[in-house]
Formats: sequence, structure tokens, C-alpha cells
Amino acid sequence: MADKPQWLVREDAGVPVLLALALRQKLGIREPSGLPALRDLDARTPDTPEASRELESQWLQFWEMTVEPLAHRSEGPLELVDGFETLVALPATGAEELRAAIAPHAAETVRYAQQTQARYARSVTTSGDEYRAYASAIAEFEREVGRRAHSFELNVHVLPFTQRGLWWVGALSVAVTDGLRRDVVAFDSAIRPVIGELA
Repeated sequence: MADKPQWLVREDAGVPVLLALALRQKLGIREPSGLPALRDLDARTPDTPEASRELESQWLQFWEMTVEPLAHRSEGPLELVDGFETLVALPATGAEELRAAIAPHAAETVRYAQQTQARYARSVTTSGDEYRAYASAIAEFEREVGRRAHSFELNVHVLPFTQRGLWWVGALSVAVTDGLRRDVVAFDSAIRPVIGELA
């Protein structure tokens, strides 16, 4: 039994990921390209200056550490950012522009992320076993390829994007629209290629 393949899927609408994306929207950052905006959150105001290349670079580093913290560790010590409780920690040096840019958005983005996560949590408790879809997709993959799935890990971030779809956001992480996640048939079709790539 010890060598039996294992798979681990973590699904959530995590507050840190929601917060990072809300800040991306508020700052007018376009990276990662192709990732849509969040619903129910105002974009940056017209008088907000365009995000500099340095600001985008610092946000991308923060994003990578947030989505896959074990794969993207900070080279130096991290410091919490005032106003974000314990939810945002940035490198003590090298993130000065990002630290200053996000400060005015702390209260709004924390509130947004916490409310959105609470809404996801309520939907999970009322829908039953959210992992059934993954077990089904793995079983289908095994039937198609004629072998057991290899052991793998997958992080699924269920997010309120304005566009329906599924996007890779890390080596072991995907983001999926909440509406697509609730559509059993469509989600099964969308997640199957992901399982095929990892398993």
C-alpha cells in the first residue's frame, strides 16, 4: 500500500490570493496577462498613475509568494504591512514601491477578500463533497490512458472573475471562475486536461 499513488487537491478561495488580485486591480497591474479582473470590485480610479515596471515586478514577486509560497520563498526577511492584519508580508528590502502603493487600499481590499472567502465557504458547506469532481476526472483519465494516475498535488483557487474559464497561475496551481466551478459538466471538461498534465 505504501507505493500506491496519492493525489492531493486543495480547493479554496483563499483570502491572501483574493487580496493579491484585488490589489492588482486597484493598482492597474496587467500581469499575469490573460488573467481577468475580479467582479464586485472597483478598478483603479482614473487619477491613479499607471503602474511602473518596478511596481509590476514587485507585485509579481508578491503574487508568486502568495500563490505557491513553498516554491517562491523570499531571499530575505519579510515584514507585515500595516493595515493588512497578518495577511500581507513583503520583503523588508526591495518592495518599497509596492508597500507604499498598496497602503491606501488596505481596508477596502481586506474587506472584499474576507467577504468573498466567506461566500465561497458558505457555498461549499451547502453543496456537499467538492472533491467528487476531481475523483471523477482522475478516474476518467485512468480509463483513457489505461494506467493509474501518478501521485500529484493541485491547488485550485475558486475566484469571482469577470470572465468564465480556468487559468494556470503556478506550476501546481490553477484559478477557476466560481461560476464554472459550480457547473458540474463544464468543470469536469475544464479540469480533465489539468489532471492529464499532472497525473
